[in-house]
Amino acid sequence: MEIGMSSRRYVTLAAVAASLVASLPALAGEPRAVIELFTSQGCSSCPPADKLLGDLAKDHTLVPLTLAIDYWDYLGWKDTLALAGHSRRQKAYSQVRGDREVYTPQVVVNGTVQARGNDRAAIDEAIAESRRHAATLSLPLTLTIAGGRLTVAVPAGPTDATSAEVWLCPVSKSVQVEIGRGENSGHTFTYHNVVRRWSKLGVWNGKAAEWSIPLAEFKTADVDAVAVVLQDGVAAQPGAIRGAAMISLDGISASAAVRP
Repeated sequence: MEIGMSSRRYVTLAAVAASLVASLPALAGEPRAVIELFTSQGCSSCPPADKLLGDLAKDHTLVPLTLAIDYWDYLGWKDTLALAGHSRRQKAYSQVRGDREVYTPQVVVNGTVQARGNDRAAIDEAIAESRRHAATLSLPLTLTIAGGRLTVAVPAGPTDATSAEVWLCPVSKSVQVEIGRGENSGHTFTYHNVVRRWSKLGVWNGKAAEWSIPLAEFKTADVDAVAVVLQDGVAAQPGAIRGAAMISLDGISASAAVRP
């Protein structure tokens, strides 16, 4: 197919515009909640929660994330998106809360309050309850993409601020899976904002800090967004989420992310 001069000009202008947009910070309003959905492809109660998370993903004041777990794999279907670390994270949350409640579909809101993942009213209540903690999402994170790198900026906090960990999560915004066995056998479901892994960028100690990461370190063919979470505590004892941001990687190919 031939592209005329006017079409080539349009393509060039579009590419420039996309580049400018990618270099802007992710500041479309600070989020009011990070919603972590612990779900499983082998759980018959989970599809309504998976669909609900897709609806929540349309709300730009939320950072909804799918954390697929692996502890139901023994029932006959191995979850194709599960990470063992997600199962450990869910259990760690329950131990910190002290209720020992670990189930699917379960959401943890802002690192502190849990609710049933298929209950929108309960999730809204959990958001309101979590926001009563002064530290919750009190620090605006800025994500900027330029020059083949992602820059994460965290502002200074209160003088008495305790340390918190900074985590980067590559995300697949939409993944369709056909279930071959188990409770959901024969069905095809779409999972939203699927977390592919967790990479610790460092520790924030109350002072303004910045991290710069090559896109090539996490941008793969199935990753089209990235979330960053600033969370009190440590991985084994996660606390309140002090800050979070998410930015789309649409228009940035895996090959374009590779720098010489």
